[in-house]
Amino acid sequence: MLFEQVKIPIHLDHLPFATGVPISHELLHAMEKYAILAEGHNFTKQIAAVFAAQRGGRDIRDPIIKLEPATKLLCDGGVDEYGPMKYALRWPMGTRQFYQRPPNSDVTKEQESTRRSNKSSRWSKRIETARKFSGGTKMRERQLKRLDILLLLFFVGLRCWPASVVAQVHPQDTEWPSYAADLAGTRYRPLDQINAANFSDLEIAWRIKTDNFGDRPEYKLEGTPLMVNGVLYATAGSRRAVIALDPATGELLWIHGEREGKRGGSAPRQLSGRGLAYWSDGKEERILYVTPGFRLICLDAKTGVRVPSFGDNGEVDLKVNADQDIFPDLITGEIGIQSAPVVAKDTVIIGAAFREGMTPKSMRNNKGYVRGFDVRTGKRLWIFHTIPKKGEFGYDSWEKGSAEYTGNTGVWTQITVDEQLGLVYLPVESPTSDFYGVCVDLKTGQRKWHFQLVHHPLWDMDISSAPILADITVDGKPVKAVAQPSKQGFLYVFDRVTGKPIWPIPERPVEVGNVPGEWYSATQPIPTKPAAYSRNGVSTDDLIDFTPALRDRAMEIASKYHLGPVFTPPTVSKLGGPLGTLTMGTASGGTNWPGGSYDPETHNVYVYACNSCIEPIGLVPAPKEVSDLNYVAGTAGKEVQVLHGPGENAGADSPKPPTKRTGGGYVALNLDGLPLVKPPYGTITAINLDQGEFVWQIAHGETPDVVRNNEALKGLNIPRTGQETYNIGTLVTKTLIIAGEGHVTTTADHPRGAMLRAYDKATGKEVGAVYMPAPQTGSPMTYMVHGKQYIVVAVSGGPYSGEYIAYTLPSTGE
Repeated sequence: MLFEQVKIPIHLDHLPFATGVPISHELLHAMEKYAILAEGHNFTKQIAAVFAAQRGGRDIRDPIIKLEPATKLLCDGGVDEYGPMKYALRWPMGTRQFYQRPPNSDVTKEQESTRRSNKSSRWSKRIETARKFSGGTKMRERQLKRLDILLLLFFVGLRCWPASVVAQVHPQDTEWPSYAADLAGTRYRPLDQINAANFSDLEIAWRIKTDNFGDRPEYKLEGTPLMVNGVLYATAGSRRAVIALDPATGELLWIHGEREGKRGGSAPRQLSGRGLAYWSDGKEERILYVTPGFRLICLDAKTGVRVPSFGDNGEVDLKVNADQDIFPDLITGEIGIQSAPVVAKDTVIIGAAFREGMTPKSMRNNKGYVRGFDVRTGKRLWIFHTIPKKGEFGYDSWEKGSAEYTGNTGVWTQITVDEQLGLVYLPVESPTSDFYGVCVDLKTGQRKWHFQLVHHPLWDMDISSAPILADITVDGKPVKAVAQPSKQGFLYVFDRVTGKPIWPIPERPVEVGNVPGEWYSATQPIPTKPAAYSRNGVSTDDLIDFTPALRDRAMEIASKYHLGPVFTPPTVSKLGGPLGTLTMGTASGGTNWPGGSYDPETHNVYVYACNSCIEPIGLVPAPKEVSDLNYVAGTAGKEVQVLHGPGENAGADSPKPPTKRTGGGYVALNLDGLPLVKPPYGTITAINLDQGEFVWQIAHGETPDVVRNNEALKGLNIPRTGQETYNIGTLVTKTLIIAGEGHVTTTADHPRGAMLRAYDKATGKEVGAVYMPAPQTGSPMTYMVHGKQYIVVAVSGGPYSGEYIAYTLPSTGE
């Protein structure tokens, strides 16, 4: 069944097998008009509560849940013998009805009279009385027929939905109101106009380059737009502008940007960021985002103008009122964020981020506290100290007073919220030289429970993505769960109320290192279920084996490094070896900031992982001009370089970069361009949370050109390898998993570019693909407007500057 903007097409041919009916504005209004809100028993009272919540702009999930027991009784024939499945037989199957939506005020005196006269009647008598009252006119008969159908659809929909699905019903299932579609972080929308049969027919509906939203182009566009109330909102460009677009045409409606000067140019996280937040009370609509210079800005969603009643003329300076003095000063102090704010129950929640890389300037830094603000006024409501203050829980675990000077430990990625439980789930990063998850109270910010995923982190294994909230069934019992993807390829699953692991996560012995002055944890928590969905250590069995010659060369390279399973510690780099520890599942491994997605229908998590991001971690004494730490990342015999994160000092307020960039990123180990390890290089895995088992796993992405065209591999039949990258997000719809490629290729099927691919979510089989001019760099989203479904994805990278592209199906007749 599909509800459109003006009409409600109702298909009855498959109704006996219905599994759910969307609750839309149109359905609610139709039921209201046709006198469904009669008084007299609990069922109608609960329906009235749904309408009241809808009119007030509140979440309708709670009243729908309360409605279910009354609905069950009604559907079973327990109230006046009214069972909708029995009643459905009164109308021929295979018919199609349309309901033309009237104005909101279109309630006639006749309908009001019908409501009053039916107040104490039985349901069957109400219908008969209404027919007599109408005089038997054809118009009234048509209205009553529609009423009967609407009743049937509403009852069947609520009766057939599982409780877990009912809890997630939202009237805006055609919209994308939050960064990850919802506060649970699912990246799911139950739309199926775009499906396996037509995905490859998608065409570009509109596109918008972000070059002019700043003083230079951006080559790292990571945003996911929002679409609410017929407007698409996104961050864009090197100035992190906010833009509002017509979601059907891409027409620019308004733009807002902030010039921050040196404060913006000194920010640790620059460029356009990953998104923004939307809030409405049914009257006002607001957009909230954080600038590179760490200021929370509140805009009128209709005009893009600051809301003067919020904070100081629409702004809250996040470097003040933070329970710390930002050093060295408010202009250049290292703290910021690139992720989208989260708004839940009128509270705006903001984390913090710092410079990327493994060469920090100092063990001392600003602290990444998390704060909640009033969405109406900007007033600070609470603060959670990720590094505890004296007297707070956990302070004594920081040895030698290190809690006083240690910094970072921020929440730099997305936050999820369970509004019903009033709980916020914080994925906290490691202290200054780069992990634990925390659950706090939404109203107060007080800690409820926590779980440390990595003890004394020596790797860049911070919790890099949003926790996923899922209502699942384990051993026949319903469980409110939270699932946390990770760089190390483990999916940690907990009861989100208590923090207890769903399956055991025992402490396992791990290797202890010997770097002078370092302390090591002798054990690490390793999940028993699900199994690791990507490689998280390096052994000789992982090395390339396309040919014996390539294998021998790979063995020679690997012999210069220390190898081992997950949590093998870094070593001091020595010229005679080892040069360091060879790792996978660390900085760029497994799942990074895009996180996973979740299907509430199948209870499956879908998660992309880099399965070949191999990185050497060696430690060298830190030159005083680089850091005050004893050791930093480096390689013996080479000059220590400050490792920069992608996009650092590339924002609109930064000095223009030199022609040749100094410093660098992580060391790539390869053989004439071939990865050092065997494929698959990148995967998408479907994991069922009821069982903790894999449903399927596939290689994602076309085989790289360097592999397909390599002279050493001529004559070999190499299956699709997938691609080595860390920033691929997935989108789940009614039937599909959708994800773009992270690298460009040139094949006989398409010119140089990347592909946006669709897979059958039940089997992982690829069912379609469309061309993109550049790699996916922001996670895709979807929505429906004017009866058409759209998919929007951010692309950029290499010589291609940032662009949002919207795809849709050809219009009828094209």
